[in-house]
Amino acid sequence: MTTGLKDLLERHLERGTIPGAVAILAPADGESEVVAVGASAIEGPPITPDAIFRIQSMTKAITAVAALRLVEAGRVGLDDALDEWMPELRGRRVLTSPTAPLDDTVPARRSITLRHLLTNTSGYGGIVVDSPLQRAMEDNGTAADAEPVALGAGEWLARLAELPLAFQPGEGWRYHHSFGILGILISRITGRPTGDHLAEDLFGPLGMVDTGFWTPADQAHRLPAAYRHEGGGLVETEPAGGGFYAGTPPFDVDHAELVSTATDYLRFLRMLALGGTVDGERMLSAEHLAAMTGDQAPARVKTDDSFYPGFWDGMGWGFGVGVQTSGPRAGRYGWSGGQGTDFFVEPDGTIAILLTQVELDGPMFPLLDEFQDVVGE
Repeated sequence: MTTGLKDLLERHLERGTIPGAVAILAPADGESEVVAVGASAIEGPPITPDAIFRIQSMTKAITAVAALRLVEAGRVGLDDALDEWMPELRGRRVLTSPTAPLDDTVPARRSITLRHLLTNTSGYGGIVVDSPLQRAMEDNGTAADAEPVALGAGEWLARLAELPLAFQPGEGWRYHHSFGILGILISRITGRPTGDHLAEDLFGPLGMVDTGFWTPADQAHRLPAAYRHEGGGLVETEPAGGGFYAGTPPFDVDHAELVSTATDYLRFLRMLALGGTVDGERMLSAEHLAAMTGDQAPARVKTDDSFYPGFWDGMGWGFGVGVQTSGPRAGRYGWSGGQGTDFFVEPDGTIAILLTQVELDGPMFPLLDEFQDVVGE
């Protein structure tokens, strides 16, 4: 089954879309195979199947599961106000419209809840149109981009809380920032760094030995270089074995994103595909798994200005994953990361994972589109 996947990657290697990639196609009723093509850096050594990748927004599915496990442990409710753990979020002001001046606000009608974070409906998130709020986020260092986090978790949240919400909690949709807040919430509920909690609560039981908020110094040689397309070619943004994710970061990264390997992430997705269980042990209830992988975005929030035009065509959002709601891929869920990573899980349990290290941009989108068609080739 991986022949089509290998051919796809080699075509894009020849085109210069990517310098290298690792991918997995794992049928529900068969053995998974790992494909590795290309190099870990331009003119570098061959990439290996155990390479450690910056998975960026593929982190969202993991932190969603971690949060749902805290719900199941009775530590927090899906619809609990978060003020107890996050006093920064008390007394929010809300813009009268997402593009209004920053002082044109009204009081929030309700508190932000865990459900709002999981569904990207908190009122915080990336702004895709020019507006006073977008410019203010750029100015205070809270705008989302492909770069690693540049502020510690506490300072990042404090700066975000200085700004009004784009909409009343639960009444709009904006991507990304809710999950940075979620990472901090997990730390505050558990009383320890989020990375430590994930290591004990998820990564240990699942055998995800190479997943964390950074790559240990003695394993940094497994971290490929990172690139972006610029001037008709690939420009390095982080060196192989170096950069922000190589070694312990200089500040608290509870709001940041993970590194992982193809086989580690497969273990996580296998747990979901097997109904929330691993080795007979239940990790996530059937109820929460169904909610996570089903569309939780009400029709009123599916507007073109919430993300990008056309995003909501046949698409929904669950808890940390996108969900195909209609068409030939209906029932498939998955998500991508800004550094050129992607995954999906079919209704029958088939899993596909793609890991590259090139920022998502015009030349990368055809690769991801073709990857979405790889099952059945």
